[in-house]
Amino acid sequence: MMITTIGFDADDTLWHNESIFRLTQDRFRSLMSDIAAPEILEAKLAEVERRNLSLYGYGVKGFTLSMIETAMELTGNEAPSRIIAEILAAGREMLGHPVEPLPGVDQALAELSKDYRLVLITKGDLLHQEQKLAASGLGDLFVAVEIVSEKDASTYERVFARHGTGAAQGVMCGNSVRSDILPALEAGAYAAHVPYPLTWAHEMADSPRAHPRFAELDTIAHLPAWVRGLT
Repeated sequence: MMITTIGFDADDTLWHNESIFRLTQDRFRSLMSDIAAPEILEAKLAEVERRNLSLYGYGVKGFTLSMIETAMELTGNEAPSRIIAEILAAGREMLGHPVEPLPGVDQALAELSKDYRLVLITKGDLLHQEQKLAASGLGDLFVAVEIVSEKDASTYERVFARHGTGAAQGVMCGNSVRSDILPALEAGAYAAHVPYPLTWAHEMADSPRAHPRFAELDTIAHLPAWVRGLT
C-alpha cells in the first residue's frame, strides 16, 4: 500500500495541552473549596462540559465558560465577583500559555514531510489553534490545516480526499483513541496511537489492538519507521 498523506492531531500529540487544563482545574478547585467538595465540583464541571460541547465546542474558551457556569450553579447564581474574575484570569492565562512541542515531534515531522503530505487535523477554537501552530514553529511542515468541530469517519474521509489520495492511503496519528484512532480506522485509514500521560475523560476509549491498520507507538519518534514499513 502506498501511503501519501499523514494527518496529525495537535493538542497532546504535537504539544502539551491537557496538563495545562489540569493545572487550571486544580486552581478552580482551590478557588471553590469553601463552596463545594472536590468530588462534587469535578462531577458538576464534567456534567456542564458535556452539556456545553455542542454549544461551545472544544477549547479553552468553552472550558472557561463551563467553569463560570459551574460556579453559578453551585452557588445558586450568586457566585462572588472575585471568583468570576479569577476564572476569567485563568482562562486568559491558558490562552497565553507558551506552546511547548513534545519530545521528538520536530524531528519526526521534518523527516516525514520529505516524502508525505502532512495535514494538521484538530478540534478546538479556530483562532487559538492557529496561534498555537504559529507559535510552535511547525507550521511550514504542513500542506494544510483542518480545524474541525468534531472528528468522525466522514471528517477523515473528507480531509484525506481533499488533501491526499483518499483515506485508504492515509495515516492518522494522535493521542485520543476516541477522536484520532477509531473514526480514522472506520474511514479506512491507518492509525497510530501515541499516548499522552493525561487523557480527558471525554476522550477515553478502548484501543482496537487487533485491528490490522492500527499501531500503538511509545513515542512519535517511532512514527517514520512505522509509516515506511506500511509501503
